[in-house]
Amino acid sequence: MPPLEPYDAGLDYTYALGLYPALEALSQAPERVRRLLITSRLNQDEAYEKLVFLCNTHRIRIETADRLLRRLSGKDNCFAAAVISKKGEAPRARAPRHLVLHHPMDRGNAGTILRSALGFGFEDIAVITPAVDLFDPRVIRASMGALLSLRLGFFDSMDSYLAQYPGRQLFLFMLEGSSPLTGALAQKDHAPLSLVFGNEGSGLPPEFAALGTPVRIEQGEAIDSLNLAVAAGIGMYAFREV
Repeated sequence: MPPLEPYDAGLDYTYALGLYPALEALSQAPERVRRLLITSRLNQDEAYEKLVFLCNTHRIRIETADRLLRRLSGKDNCFAAAVISKKGEAPRARAPRHLVLHHPMDRGNAGTILRSALGFGFEDIAVITPAVDLFDPRVIRASMGALLSLRLGFFDSMDSYLAQYPGRQLFLFMLEGSSPLTGALAQKDHAPLSLVFGNEGSGLPPEFAALGTPVRIEQGEAIDSLNLAVAAGIGMYAFREV
């Protein structure tokens, strides 16, 4: 098999670094796993047996690669990694819930948001570029492998997303001219919804308020804003069954 390279956005594969993310990859998307890397120091316990079972079931090659794992992760305690084919998949047009991320740039935030999205039933994700590379192993690690169970579509503008998915009810999380979250929930009709969140620093452009219902999460005056991953988690939880 061809040698593996340190992660680069130009590669057609990425890595789920760590025992649990690798297990998630093998469990949720085995058809995308090219091979499994393990360290010779990996204990042959229940987790190891599950890794071997899944690889044997799906005919996935297992390689002992201590030096490569150390080079890929920058750590001495990375015991496994799944090599995964990248895959973009457009959100479903009829999905009841979309999550739209407008220019997200922080790897940790992105991974945490994607894990929350899977937990709250937002399995269709639209990303407005430029944005952080969601296939970066650090994003996959932060999502604990949840990214592999989501449909990720990439759009070069909000207009491109809206042109492809007309008729959705948009709730835009921003401060300008916005309704409290509880009030916005009451405005939900029967149309499929999209929750839209902006960049960690700049938020959403003010003109986005005209696209739908601007929403704010009420908070105390001791802070000026919530972390993006926290705000997205609150928003998705609130709209999860609406």
